Amino acid sequence: MEELNLNLNPEAPTVEYNEDNIRHLSDMDHVRTRPGMYIGKLGDGSHSDDGIYVLLKEVIDNSIDEFKMNAGKRIEIDIDENLRVSVRDYGRGIPQGKMIEAVSVLNTGGKYDSKAFKKSVGLNGVGVKAVNALSSHFEVRSYRDGKVRSAIFEKGVLQSDTTQDTTDENGTYIFFEPDNTLFKNYSYRQETVDTMLRNYTYLNTGLAIIYNGRRLISRNGLMDLLKDRMTAQELYPIVHLHGEDIEIAFTHTNQNGEEYYSFVNGQYTPLGGTHQSAFKEHIARTIKEFYNKNHEYGDIRNGIVAAIALNVEEPVFESQTKVKLGSPTMSPDGVSVNKYVGDFVKQEVDNYLHKNTEVAEVMLQKITESEKERKAIAGVTKLARERAKKANLHNRKLRDCRIHLNDNKGDSRQESSIFITEGDSASGSITKSRDVNTQAVFSLRGKPLNTFGLTKKVVYENEEFNLLQAALNIEEGIDGLRYNKVIIATDADVDGMHIRLLMITFFLQFFPDLIKKGHVYILQTPLFRVRNKRSKIRNKAVVNEAISEKGSKSDFITRYCYSEEERVNAIDQLGPDPEITRFKGLGEISPDEFKNFIGPDIRLEQVSLRKNDLVDELLAFYMGKNTMERQGFIINNLVVEEDRAEEEFS
Repeated sequence: MEELNLNLNPEAPTVEYNEDNIRHLSDMDHVRTRPGMYIGKLGDGSHSDDGIYVLLKEVIDNSIDEFKMNAGKRIEIDIDENLRVSVRDYGRGIPQGKMIEAVSVLNTGGKYDSKAFKKSVGLNGVGVKAVNALSSHFEVRSYRDGKVRSAIFEKGVLQSDTTQDTTDENGTYIFFEPDNTLFKNYSYRQETVDTMLRNYTYLNTGLAIIYNGRRLISRNGLMDLLKDRMTAQELYPIVHLHGEDIEIAFTHTNQNGEEYYSFVNGQYTPLGGTHQSAFKEHIARTIKEFYNKNHEYGDIRNGIVAAIALNVEEPVFESQTKVKLGSPTMSPDGVSVNKYVGDFVKQEVDNYLHKNTEVAEVMLQKITESEKERKAIAGVTKLARERAKKANLHNRKLRDCRIHLNDNKGDSRQESSIFITEGDSASGSITKSRDVNTQAVFSLRGKPLNTFGLTKKVVYENEEFNLLQAALNIEEGIDGLRYNKVIIATDADVDGMHIRLLMITFFLQFFPDLIKKGHVYILQTPLFRVRNKRSKIRNKAVVNEAISEKGSKSDFITRYCYSEEERVNAIDQLGPDPEITRFKGLGEISPDEFKNFIGPDIRLEQVSLRKNDLVDELLAFYMGKNTMERQGFIINNLVVEEDRAEEEFS
């Protein structure tokens, strides 16, 4: 009997594995080789969790730690043309004898000793070293006691090291330019940086941040944060309470759901953690005990907008990016986070409600209204949950992925996403092209219901919305959200835009925190494909570049264009007489092509709310019954585009 050959690819050469395969990387080389271990994803700056913002945050964190140790009350930050960053603080300055090691040798830092930095953020001796390694140019200066030591690095490699006399104030200066070979076509978004810096000021009352010459400062801490972030009118004045290592602020609004902002040692923790969980538990319990009525926790917290900031000694985060607190205790041998937060909330919130009876009355009214609404739809809710439970076993609308945001473990949880598509043709293209590990697809059957002005009962009565809610796992809030990115993927036509509006209306009405926490996106797909044979293209530089990038397998060079400007540029590059194809819908794009648009180079536009975006007014105007007023607005702001390119190159 012949021996069975199990080699699936017999023509492939056998790769030897010996001592030559074992490599040792230097600290800087390891960061550059495995950047995801240190800063998460790279990105280009289009999303708030992209790596260039992590680099900025790591540098600022060190300056914040100086402020927390009462050493420097201002930080100067400049971002030159959205590319190059400098940060100057007026703290104690890095000890000059160890300055080089502090910025270039992993696991080296002053924060392993809790006496020097008792309650800091950067404890792992990694942050600024990663910035150094991932920057094409990096400079550090330490000003201490009349001396300044300066060092210059390129991609983590030391180029120069000098020490001179100086009359400048003590402190640290760091300049870095992210390496554009790693961060492709990157830039810093003004709005994202502004939000990050304002968070620092809210959490560090009295700290002045000078950003590109503009002064940012907060006098009222978390109260200022809530005032800036709320997009609905508060029902009672914001309750703002302080303790030794804790600060909380909260109010209720008429919006559905719960909205939380949590911080540890001045670090924003968008995924919450032990401190946020403790606050949610004890704020509901304290309010319930105050009224001494059998209220449900969900009714008490419905409509709440709250923030908590905690100072923890030697905090433990669930990743280097520090987006979720994992510390069970306030210090290595101290009281638990849950008890510390619980004791503070119990005493201070209970005292506040006893002293402020008007606030207590308004709060009770809100809780009662939430309870009535819940009971009114109890029967519908039960049936809907049973329907959703059955659908989870076989949901024809959902093509799920393997990895989810709420999984306990997994390096790719942050990459999990779900596409909400328009019709079967679009969902078919995405389903065939997607990454089955991290990309799910939910197919709408057409235009969803306009939910403006409707109660949450519609979520449960409408099968499509109910199944979507179940797929996202957001019925009890977004803590259990299964996908980091909820992507609305529609055609770029009038109907597609209408569906986008309807879906955003649904989220704003019932799950506003989904948008406020930056989970909702619009998929940008190409409007045109412009291509031409290489032999016909006059621009030889374009031809040579295409050959060097992709080899010579195809006779065509193709450009996918997302705007009229990109189309005109592509026609100019690939002329004369290029072939121009207009994509009118997602279903018209073949799966082989579509995989390019939802892969690593996916273009997403984040749906966001600003301070002055009052949700009720916005929805009333765009989705309400003011047809004539809205019609006039559309006519006055209508933009007519001329289809010129074919005429120019015909």
